[in-house]
Parts: sequence; structure tokens; C-alpha cells
Amino acid sequence: MSTNKITEIADRLFKASQTGDYCEPIRNVIGIEDIEAAYATQDINTEKRRKSGARIVGSKIGLTSVVVQKQLGVDQPDFGVLFDDMEIENGSEMDFNLLMQPKAEAEIAFVLKKDISNTQIGAADIISAIDYALVSIEIVGSRIANWDIKITDTIADNASASHFVLGHKPVKLENLDLIGCEMEMFVNGEKVSEGKGAACMGSPINASLWLAKTMAKLGRPLKAGDVILSGALGPMAKVNPGDEVVTKISGLGSVSVKFSDL
Repeated sequence: MSTNKITEIADRLFKASQTGDYCEPIRNVIGIEDIEAAYATQDINTEKRRKSGARIVGSKIGLTSVVVQKQLGVDQPDFGVLFDDMEIENGSEMDFNLLMQPKAEAEIAFVLKKDISNTQIGAADIISAIDYALVSIEIVGSRIANWDIKITDTIADNASASHFVLGHKPVKLENLDLIGCEMEMFVNGEKVSEGKGAACMGSPINASLWLAKTMAKLGRPLKAGDVILSGALGPMAKVNPGDEVVTKISGLGSVSVKFSDL
């Protein structure tokens, strides 16, 4: 894929994010197999945002569900970048007009206490690098019309990242059952999703280990203080203006966000 083509589709996605006008699928240009071109597209817009003053605060892991992987024809997760202006305060109200086709996912977030620069690491290494865990809500969104996406579309579109909310109860890993913990997510008091830690690649640690290895190989190692959104523990749910989303994960407490009316 030529540099000009990659720049062209990066510009298309960036324009959509700025104007709110959705674009056509990226795969129409790069196909569904050129993962490298999709990440190169993501990188262009990451750098554009960074140069404009946005600060990178971590990473999100997507496609941690085997069912979703099969839907998109892949056998591994993907990742996107978290910026400081993506964070919504726990219990606050989010302006719905700033969102694009939003859906909510319930996840476990990790905060690192040290850098991870080695590609030859195992589960014990990632566990020792994590400072604490938090309950979180990820708001995913798509700049591509009607969520008409395949793997290259979502990767190019920063893994369909939009915003995130972190709970306020940091918990050390030794006090958590990361595999058996139970999640419930509610929209306006109605349960819309449930699951367990095992739904995320068998364990959120497995997903985080994949991310740490991948980022180290790319020469962009995870850093102390980084937030990792480790992947959904159950089905995502569409959100509408005026909705309130509450997520509860056993051992981690709850987190909430409300969306403004239009």
C-alpha cells in the first residue's frame, strides 16, 4: 500500500472525527488483509492528535471475544490508543453530541507501575508490572457509517475507540479473581450485559500480555502509569441520548456515566 493511499484514508477518518460526517469503509481502499496498512493509518492520526496537544495515557485492547474475532475473520485482538481527553469522570454526564454511534462495554482496567520493554515476558511479568485494577466502561464509536466494519476498518479507526470511564476503587491483583469475577452492566436500570473475567481471552491478564508483547515488538513499550483497557467481559450495548450506564464487577465496585439529551 502506497504512502499516499494510507495518508488519504487517514485524512478521511480524521475529517469524519472532526465533522461528525461518517465515511465509507476503509477496506474499500486497503482490503481486509493488509493489517500493516491499517495500523499505519492509525499511527498517522495518533501522531496528528499528539502534535495537536493530546497526551497518550494508555492503550485499549479490542476483539478479545472469540465470537467477535470470527465475525471479523481474525484470530487475534487489536489495539488502539487512549488519549487524556477521552476520559470521562466517573458519575458525570457526557455530551452525547460529541459521540459517533456510541456503544458501551464493561471492562477491567489496569494501571501499570513499571515499564514493560521486553518481548520475552510471561504472565508473571505482566502481573508484577500492574499496580492495580479498576472497573471501567469503554465507550466505543465508529467514524465509519453504520458500523460497517471488518478488521482493517476498526484498526485504522483506532480500534473504534471513543471514550472511557474509570472507577474509583483501585484494587491489588492479589485481592481479585480475575477469571471468575462477575460483571453486570445496566442501562437505565435494566441489565443489558453480563459476563465473567474468563470472557476476555480466558483472563484479562492474557489480553494484557498480548498487548505488552505486541507493543514491545513495535518499539512502543507500555510505560509506568499507562492505563490498559483489557477488553469486554460481555456483549456491548448501544447507548442513546439521556441514558445512564452503570457497570458492576465483583471485587471492583461500580462505575457510571450519563449521556446528555440532544
